[in-house]
Amino acid sequence: MHGQLLKLISQNVTLSDNDSDWCRQYFEPVFLPKNKVIEEEKKIPKYLYFIVLGFVRLFHYNDKGDEVTTHINCPPGFITSYFNFINQTKANENLECITDCELLRITKDNLDLLTQQSKAFKDFSILVFQQSLAYNDNRSKELASLTAEQRYRKLIDNYPHILHNVPLQYIASFLGMNPKSLSRIRKEIIK
Repeated sequence: MHGQLLKLISQNVTLSDNDSDWCRQYFEPVFLPKNKVIEEEKKIPKYLYFIVLGFVRLFHYNDKGDEVTTHINCPPGFITSYFNFINQTKANENLECITDCELLRITKDNLDLLTQQSKAFKDFSILVFQQSLAYNDNRSKELASLTAEQRYRKLIDNYPHILHNVPLQYIASFLGMNPKSLSRIRKEIIK
């Protein structure tokens, strides 16, 4: 399982043998079932997760009690409630496995140790955090400026495998629309 993570990291920074050993030491493999909430809102996130296999989402409940999906992630990628994980504060989101998942996870304390021991991991951690900030900034702009259809088309162009693995109600919520609107858009695109 660590091979995918090491491959991703080595595409961005040079890893030593020690770096690879530390990765195996600090990142714990876990196998989690579909629909398992692995981090809960109102609690401090325990782990940063690397997705080896499967789909994971971040969601919260709005004032009406409806689930709002704010992020869907697929392999290979990292996911957690980043701000809360880094600052060790209570999250306002839940983290849930959409499918059965193979994950690697690391605690904040172990991530801090790893980045202190390894310049490569420190550089890579900064890169992941920068990418997360850029992604969230871009997503905010897209939700504000693109139509629902444009957002859907962009999703299927960039992440077509999400359609086969993620329930439509999560996709609709992630795209900022209700499931009926998404169904209508899908029918229009098929025509």
